[in-house]
Amino acid sequence: MKKLIASLSLTALLLPVFASANGASADDIRAAISDPQRKTEDKSRDAGRKPAEVLAFLGVEPGMTVMDVMASGGWYTEVLSFAVGENGKVYAQNTPGFLKYNDGMYEKAISERLKGNRLENVTRINKDFQELGMSNSVDVAITALNFHDIYNRSPEAAVGMLKAIKDVLKPGGVLGIIDHDGKPDADNTSLHRMTEAQAIDAAKQAGFEVTTSDLLASSEDDHSTMVFAPEIRGKTDRFLLKLTKPE
Repeated sequence: MKKLIASLSLTALLLPVFASANGASADDIRAAISDPQRKTEDKSRDAGRKPAEVLAFLGVEPGMTVMDVMASGGWYTEVLSFAVGENGKVYAQNTPGFLKYNDGMYEKAISERLKGNRLENVTRINKDFQELGMSNSVDVAITALNFHDIYNRSPEAAVGMLKAIKDVLKPGGVLGIIDHDGKPDADNTSLHRMTEAQAIDAAKQAGFEVTTSDLLASSEDDHSTMVFAPEIRGKTDRFLLKLTKPE
């Protein structure tokens, strides 16, 4: 099988029509996630996060089974819910320990988001990665801005997490990783960053084929500032990886 390790440069002119070989176009996804049920606050982040283009790059389409890994408060969970539609299925995964973080901040946020069965195609999974038990059942998974926390504590644990998600994916399935890029010699733990090279190396160790994109790159960020600092928050230079499970 051909190796998918490549670098894709996606220009702004291409973004509106971009679609993967097996997914919906960015325009189709953008129309789906423009649903009036989405809160204005959530939609305000679309310009920086480019969810329609990201999901098109990952190959998401209506009717798929998808997973938001380390879903936190569920911003991407909701995007995925509208993207896959009523015939699709979304798993919002958080670890029990993560849900207890900061006095249960994420537990409160995702519970509020899903209250009253508001997103009918979403199922919560509150399990550690090694306990998912869903082999070969998911078409596309995504984890956004959280992988660095696992990697910076333990690169070995990060590889283990990726292997667990690979087991959940169907053959040929995809995991997308979005994270804040960092400098190789910086204190990335304090800055809440990691390097793209570190993420690629972990993905290869886990047995994935890797495609990169500069879709979320930002020249405003020199990688030296903590990502929650007001002057850079929401505008960090982010790498986007498409990890494919071999057939």
